[in-house]
Formats: sequence, C-alpha cells, structure tokens
Amino acid sequence: MSELDSEEFEEEAEPDLGEYEGERNEAGERHGSGKARLPNGDTYEGQYERGKRHGQGTYRFRNGARYSGEYSQNLKHGAGTFSYPDGSKYEGDWVDDQRQGQGVYAYANGDTYSGDWFAHQRHGQGVYTYADTGSKYIGTWVNGKQEGAGELVHLNHRYLGKFTSNSLLGPGKYVFDTGCEQHGAYVQAEQEKEDEEDEEEEPLAVPVTKWNADKITNLTLWSPTEVVQPPAPVVGEPAAADETGSQMAPAEAVAPAPGSEAELTVGSSGASGPTASNAVSEGPEAAPALPESEGADTGDPAEDADN
Repeated sequence: MSELDSEEFEEEAEPDLGEYEGERNEAGERHGSGKARLPNGDTYEGQYERGKRHGQGTYRFRNGARYSGEYSQNLKHGAGTFSYPDGSKYEGDWVDDQRQGQGVYAYANGDTYSGDWFAHQRHGQGVYTYADTGSKYIGTWVNGKQEGAGELVHLNHRYLGKFTSNSLLGPGKYVFDTGCEQHGAYVQAEQEKEDEEDEEEEPLAVPVTKWNADKITNLTLWSPTEVVQPPAPVVGEPAAADETGSQMAPAEAVAPAPGSEAELTVGSSGASGPTASNAVSEGPEAAPALPESEGADTGDPAEDADN
C-alpha cells in the first residue's frame, strides 16, 4: 500500500461527528436557537437548552420522516406533528417520545382515528373512520384494539354492542333507518378449515363470532350490559318500571365520513350479521380490519456533533 493510499484510508476512517451552528451558553453547550446535522444524516433546527433539544423544533430523518413540535430534554413532549415516510401523519400530544393524550392519526390508506392515546397506542375513547366505506367505529379502545361498548355507524344502519379484541362479541342490536331494530347477541363459534388432500397438518380451528337474532322491535334505549329486571312490585307500592343500567345509545359524533383502516363490514373475524337486511354486508372481519400498527418513529438519535 502506498503512502498516499494510507493517508486516504485514514481520512475515510475518521468518524463523522456531525455539525452544529447556533447559540451556546458560557459552558459551551448548545443553548438557544441552533441548527445541527447528526452523524447519521438527520438534521434538527430549533431550540436547545444545556446541550439538549428543548422547546420548539423540527427534526428531519434521512428516510423522509419529519417531526415538528415541542421537545423536552431531547424527547418529543407536548404538541407535535409527525409525518411518516409512507404518507401517514399523527398530529397531537406527545409524552416522553410517545403518542399520548389527544391526537389525530391519518393512515396511508385513507383511514383516520381521532381520540385518546396512551403509550403509542389507541387507548380510551375514539372515533375510527374507514375510508373505503365511510363507516366508522365510535367507542372504547384498550391497547390499540376495540374493546368494550362501541358503535359501528354505516350508511343506513348502525350496530350498538360490545367488542372484544376488535371483534363483535356479546349482546347488541342493529338499528335501521326505517325505524326498527333487531336485538340479539354475537356468540363465539368455531369454524374448521376443510382438509386438503395430502395435508399433513390437522384442520385449524379459527375463532369466529356468529350473530344470533332474538327479536325485532321499535326503537328502544340500549345498554352495553345485561338489563336486570326489577322485582315484582308489592301491593300498595308504586310499580318499579325503571330498568337498571339502561341509557341512551352513544350519539353520533359526526355524520359518517370517508376514511378508515379497512372496509367496515360486519363479518370479519368470522362474525355474520342479520340476514333480514342487506344493509349489513359481510367483510373480512367482524369489524373492519385495523392497520397492524401506526408508523414507528425511530427515536431521535443522540447528537455527537463536535463542539
């Protein structure tokens, strides 16, 4: 190896410490407004405090992602907007680098979610709108999944009932715009996969839910829990006509609008809706399939720029 080649090799091996241009404090730390290029090619422009990103700033990842909002001690914290490389975007609250609080997520497929977040997941009360059909889910979320009391709003009918891990399960009712409703319950069933010739594995038992219709009535109040009938009134006492736990069905937040993770049709995870009305179509899951996960931002790397 020539002496020139050796010098070139040493220059190439020299680590990239990044660059910084901006204000510093008396200790020489980044403090105030500044611009930085990180060793991996990411860039940051905004406020610093004692060497860390703190306050308003914009961080651009080299893969095309971008965060613009508040920072606290190098972590996304406060109000901010994160645009992901696939075209999806989250706008809302952040706590310690995670989506937490109130926020709106616009997915790459056109679906949208607006509501509560906790530890980077949909958690609490929220509205998910499916782009393909304009249907929406209004209700409770737990660790990113539809769980508990909820409402599926379609073009000319809606379903009110209980959800378990994104599936319809338990008592509920279909309410039609014609002024009637069908009561019943989704129950767990098993559907065996048909055997194929020369198939070595045993049939796979796929958990599904099936709609069992009970009765058709005029419009009524609805409760996500079983209604407990009061005891028969004693002679001389007023009749106890109130039903325990009944309440008005959740009101629609807004008129059905386009946008959501997947087509909202009753019948995903095996659930099938009432056969009396074609308004309830079958889909891949009891409830429209949700995106497996929101865009994962690669936490901002530490800045090792030279002083």
